[in-house]
Amino acid sequence: MASSGFYLSIRSTEIHKKMREFFYIFLGSGLGGVTRFGLGKFINTFNNTHFPFSTLIVNVLACFILGIMVGLADDKQLISAQMRLFWVVGFCGGFSTFSTFSNEALTLINSGFHLTNIIYIVLSVALCILAIYFGIWLIADK
Repeated sequence: MASSGFYLSIRSTEIHKKMREFFYIFLGSGLGGVTRFGLGKFINTFNNTHFPFSTLIVNVLACFILGIMVGLADDKQLISAQMRLFWVVGFCGGFSTFSTFSNEALTLINSGFHLTNIIYIVLSVALCILAIYFGIWLIADK
């Protein structure tokens, strides 16, 4: 009986750890989603074109933040594993939006804006990769 109590105690600790991880991701995702919504609305007040600038800017910014947080967590080890979950999985996951990017690309195609769509896709992919690289580079020892 004593050994089963020990097992239950360990199992309970593992469950609590996972619940805390889910909670950090939950909080980060909510904050990221609300931030994306607000920033997207703000950017759209200045956009009078068919080009989806708000999604492009938000996704590039999310990738830049992700690069910084990965650098701080993995390279410098300056933030905890829990804060890495909050920022990388939660905030950046909630802040960035691949589904909106995909929908806007399809909308541009269906609206006949083929060149705009190609520019949007190329800029999105290239700038997001560069933003992650630049974020990690900023944190790295030079």
